[in-house]
Amino acid sequence: MHRNVLAYDVRQGKRTGESAMNTPFLETITDVPGVLVGQMEDVEALTGVSVVWVKGGAVAGVSVRGHAPATREIEALFPDNLVDKVHAVVLTGGSAYGLDAASGVMQYLEEVGEGFDTGVARVPIVPACALFDLAIGRADRRPDQQMGYAAIQRAGILLKDDLGNRGAGTGATVGKLLGMARAMKSGIGSYARRYPGGLIIGALIAVNAVGSIYDETTRAVLAGVRSEDGQHVLPLEVLLTNATNATVHASDAMNDLFPGTATTIGVIATNARLNKIEAARVADMAHGGLIRSIYPVHTQYDGDTLFALSVGEVVANADWVGTLAQDVVAETVRRAVTMTKRSGELPAFSDLNRML
Repeated sequence: MHRNVLAYDVRQGKRTGESAMNTPFLETITDVPGVLVGQMEDVEALTGVSVVWVKGGAVAGVSVRGHAPATREIEALFPDNLVDKVHAVVLTGGSAYGLDAASGVMQYLEEVGEGFDTGVARVPIVPACALFDLAIGRADRRPDQQMGYAAIQRAGILLKDDLGNRGAGTGATVGKLLGMARAMKSGIGSYARRYPGGLIIGALIAVNAVGSIYDETTRAVLAGVRSEDGQHVLPLEVLLTNATNATVHASDAMNDLFPGTATTIGVIATNARLNKIEAARVADMAHGGLIRSIYPVHTQYDGDTLFALSVGEVVANADWVGTLAQDVVAETVRRAVTMTKRSGELPAFSDLNRML
């Protein structure tokens, strides 16, 4: 008989004391039992939508830390409101226009009999949040009801090939402190880990930040604001220069940014048994993973929003789940940029040869 995992190195993602017969490491959010992901994208317009679907619904919480969110129906997740479960969560490009994709998800869920039973009809509860990708690709084509419907139709297991320039990450960019010309391409990432006692935590995040992305362990810049010759520039240097010298070009570039022109959005899922209050706490704590990997973060240009879904019966302390979720989120952000390829003039991680 093989013994269970007795220890776990959280920062390195390594188990100690386990047998080769044990289950291999989990890799994406769909490794959390019951969680499915469907995605669609418009590769010409550089936009897309990602749908997280839990059949039968999931207890959910939400935390909005950025100051320019584009959201739909998140009030239903507040602990004092009636609805106790959501049936899907939509992450979409297209800014507020893209929120229309949730209508297509609702249509599909109604057709398959999912939704909150009102006595006369089942109403699917589908919160959504959007990122701003209108400055790349085509601004006149955004995710719509048809794209949302097509995305959830394709829901299934999420593989590594489904990350990067896919779904809501299709038009994602990072490092916009000096404008889009100095930015880099980003995308969507996913990761999951298993912990002692059977706890599983996974995340799906579309990284579309004003700030630059760091490896939280080495503090190396993975993707972000660039100099005129295409090399990494530390965001702190840009910010300090902008704050102390009004004549530099950085001031003009930053003044060209408008609130809501970025936004990192994502979903954390766990098989821990949580109530709505605890799910909201996990979502709030999970932002620590963004803080550890994005700088600056939660600015007036970002509408950073994270959802937390509880889909299981594993007994776990919500504070412990929220703390571990930070590590999963940080790794998910890293994957979002390292697994993305360039789009047009915007280079990606691999183009700057910053492999770790």
